[in-house]
Amino acid sequence: MTDTLTPDLCVIGAGSGGLSVVAAAAAMGVSVVLVEKGEMGGDCLNFGCVPSKALIAAGHVAQTMREAGRFGIRAVEPLVDIGKTMDHVRSVIAEIAPNDSESRFTAMNVQVIRAAGRFTGRDTLEAGGKIIRARRFVVATGSSPAVPPVPGLEQVRVLTNETIFSLDRMPTRLIVLGAGPIGLELAQAFRRLGCDVVVLELGKALSHEDPEFTDIVTTRLVREGVVLREGVRVARVESRGEGVRLYLEGGETIDGSHLLAAAGRRANVEGMGLDAAGVRFGPKGIEVGADLRSSNRRIYAVGDVAGGAQFTHAANYHAGLVVRAMLFRLRVRVQPHLIPHVTFTDPQIAVAGLSEAEARVSNAKIRVLRWPFADNDRARTGRETTGHVKVVLARNGTILGVGIVGADAGELIAMWQLAITQRLKIGAIAGVVLPYPTLGEASKRAAITAFTPVLSNKWLRRLLGVLRKFG
Repeated sequence: MTDTLTPDLCVIGAGSGGLSVVAAAAAMGVSVVLVEKGEMGGDCLNFGCVPSKALIAAGHVAQTMREAGRFGIRAVEPLVDIGKTMDHVRSVIAEIAPNDSESRFTAMNVQVIRAAGRFTGRDTLEAGGKIIRARRFVVATGSSPAVPPVPGLEQVRVLTNETIFSLDRMPTRLIVLGAGPIGLELAQAFRRLGCDVVVLELGKALSHEDPEFTDIVTTRLVREGVVLREGVRVARVESRGEGVRLYLEGGETIDGSHLLAAAGRRANVEGMGLDAAGVRFGPKGIEVGADLRSSNRRIYAVGDVAGGAQFTHAANYHAGLVVRAMLFRLRVRVQPHLIPHVTFTDPQIAVAGLSEAEARVSNAKIRVLRWPFADNDRARTGRETTGHVKVVLARNGTILGVGIVGADAGELIAMWQLAITQRLKIGAIAGVVLPYPTLGEASKRAAITAFTPVLSNKWLRRLLGVLRKFG
């Protein structure tokens, strides 16, 4: 006989968004069933954010050894043991895993079912031989790597972010399909670890970013030895000994030992019975309103599966909104401009709010401020002077958006994100006192430039002249 469970809430997916919903609901005494068919922690912990940043850190150390001569230290070519490097990656995952473990959530009185879930009706889900009839459901199944439809690709071994961290030998030549954030982050990391890398992109690298940021990043990658080919199409792929051969349109061939597909992601909606639940979905995932509610009022969706958010922190943001809506009956609305993003190449790109191009669409008149890291003392001491801060202002001085390209951009964007969230004007940043010497001063100096035209105002100068006469 099949068991029937009747919790207040059922969450499908134990990634960042799902676990955030579960933790908040359980802390408030809500009865919760969590359904997960794969690894606890989802893509971010096991295949995405955590392992990629651990690998990037290893690559950074290797590059620092090569460039030590800048500091009067003898530069050396690092000897990389890829097996031990991947051990480092796995050990970082293991250190974080207890935070997302089944035992931790079981201790919160959450019933965890490690099986695939499938809706059998508008208010019913089947998982692991149990029927779950919940008052509310949250779908947080995330996304998976999308493999491009290239003839022959199904006949060769294709790595994705879900398999590349299992390598036990260094690729001699890694070919990366896709020059988005994932593709370029991994391309640079493997190049720094000693691998030849070729990146092939159908369009433009980092096409969603401000071109002035993209140019700085791609210039650095090319300087480090990454071969970047934009505007190329792969006609077909075939095995070549232990490696692969790619045929480009026009007849050119490229050989590699390994092939990495990093050409986007697809929402995990297949096999869930969403039709039976009356939930509309499409290529980008579950169709949701601004309140993250699906076409079935009982069912919400958060994170990547909710229309392609594709950021861990976006999933956490969604989770907070859904908890407020479900448990407190508050009206909520997703505000995309409150979700910053970072590309963890070196230099990094971090963006909060609107880009210059987006701001020009919605604002009749804007101002753009910039300040280079080359004029920041902390950047000079660390020999990290590449990049700049770019601020987009409304006519009245309200901060519309900020982009930073340079060292630690992902850390520096936090102050600006708070300013945008609180709808602050540029004077708030210009007036803040920051410790010296820090990279954060580049942000303040950019803000101060907003007032440079005022200082040359002839009436202000006349006033100062009068005041000087009074001592």
